[in-house]
Amino acid sequence: MSAHGSPPFFQPAIETAPREQIHALQLERLQKQVTWAYRRVAWYREQMQAKNIVPEDIRALDDVRLLPFTDKQTLRDTYPYGLFALPLEEVVRLHASSGTTGKPIVVGYSQQDLEVWSDCIARLVRMTGVTRADRVQMAFGYGMFTGGFGLHYGCEKLGCLIVPAGSGNTERHLMMIQDFGATVLISTPSYALYLCETGEKEGVDWAKSTLRIGLFGGEPCTPGMKREIERRMHITCTDNYGLTEVMGPGVAGECLAAREEQHIAEDHFLWEIIDPETGAALPEGAEGELVLTPLSKEAFPVLRYRTHDLTRVTTQPCACGRTHARMAKVRARTDDMLIVRGTNIFPSQVEDALSGIEGATPHYRIVLDNETGLDRMTLEVELKPEAFSDAFERLDHFRAQVAARLRQSLLVSPVVKLIEPGGIARSLGKSKRVEDRRNKA
Repeated sequence: MSAHGSPPFFQPAIETAPREQIHALQLERLQKQVTWAYRRVAWYREQMQAKNIVPEDIRALDDVRLLPFTDKQTLRDTYPYGLFALPLEEVVRLHASSGTTGKPIVVGYSQQDLEVWSDCIARLVRMTGVTRADRVQMAFGYGMFTGGFGLHYGCEKLGCLIVPAGSGNTERHLMMIQDFGATVLISTPSYALYLCETGEKEGVDWAKSTLRIGLFGGEPCTPGMKREIERRMHITCTDNYGLTEVMGPGVAGECLAAREEQHIAEDHFLWEIIDPETGAALPEGAEGELVLTPLSKEAFPVLRYRTHDLTRVTTQPCACGRTHARMAKVRARTDDMLIVRGTNIFPSQVEDALSGIEGATPHYRIVLDNETGLDRMTLEVELKPEAFSDAFERLDHFRAQVAARLRQSLLVSPVVKLIEPGGIARSLGKSKRVEDRRNKA
C-alpha cells in the first residue's frame, strides 16, 4: 500500500503478469494489428507486397522484423490522412507535432484509442505515487501537442482532481498552487525550474508548499536539472516517455524503484532495439535505436516506427513488482548528434560533464559557427550565485576547469563563456539548447 492508502498499481493484473503471458498477448495483438494495417492502409499493403509479405507470415514476435520500417518522412509523405485506417467519421480527435521542419505529423484517434491512451497515462502516473486523492495542476498547453490532453484525461481516469491551468502565466500558476493546494505539477522540467525561480523571488517557501510530485515531459530532464528541482522545490521529479507518432505520452514511465529507467506498456507497444546504421536487431541490454509498434491502434496503426531515440532495454525483474520491460531514459537521439571537426557530440555529453562541476547550473547553450573556416563550438555556461565573482582571476580559473572537463569528455576543445546567474533565457516550453550557425547566411 502507498502512503496515500491505495495499491501501487492501476491495472495490477497486466502490470505484474508473467513474461510468457505478456509475450502471448503481444503476439495476438501484433497479428491483428498487421492484418488491420494491411487491409485498411494502402501504404502498408503496398510496402508489404513489395517485400512479398502477407499478414499470415507473422507467426512469432521476431517476425516483426519482416515488416517495413515507418519513419517521420513516411508520415510527411502521406500527410494528412494517408495512414488513417478509419474514415474520418469514426475518428474523434486529431493531434499533431509542431511541424517546425515542414508539414506537421498528423495522427488520429478513435474512441477506443483514447480509452487505451487514458489507461496508459493512468498507469504511469500511478507508478510515480499519484493517487485519486491528488490535485493535479496542468502547465502544458491544450493545443495540438499530445501532452496536455493526454495527461489530463489519464489523470482524470485515475480519479484525480485536475486544475487545467494551461501553459504560461507563471504568476497565475503560483497563485493556483497556493490557493488550490495543488499536489502534482505537470510541465516541462525547464518550466518547473522557471516556476521555482519565480516563486523564490516572490517569497514562496517551497518547503512548505503542498506540491509533492512533478510529472515532467516534452523534453529530456537532465540529472543535474532533476536534482536541482528536487532540492529547491522539495518534490519528487519523474519523467515519462512517449511520442506523437505512436500515441503521445504513456508509452513508458518511471516507477519509484528504478528512477533512471522507465517501464514500457508492453501490452500496447512492442519494442525493438536496432543498429541505427544498419537496421539490424540488437540483443537485450545493448544500446541502440528504439523501434516501436503500437499493438492497439485503430485510427492510426503504425508498424515498426523508428523513433531515432537511443536507449537500451532490460527485462530483468524490478523491485517495484512490475514485470514489463524497462528502457533507460533517453538522453540522445540519432538526429541530434552534432559533428564538430569530424567528432560526434551529443548534447547529453555536455550535460553529463556539467553535472559534475560544482558551481555550474544545468542551464547551458551550445553555439556552432564556422566564421573562421573551421567549425567552432562555443559553450555558454550559467553560473550559480555562489560561483559568480567580480575577480577576473577566479572566474578565469573556473572557466579553464570547465574547458578542461569538456575537452576530456568531448575530445573537442570548446570556447567556454561563463554567464552570470539567470543570464541564459528560460523557456516556457521546450528548451532550445543548440544554435547551429554553420553555413548560414
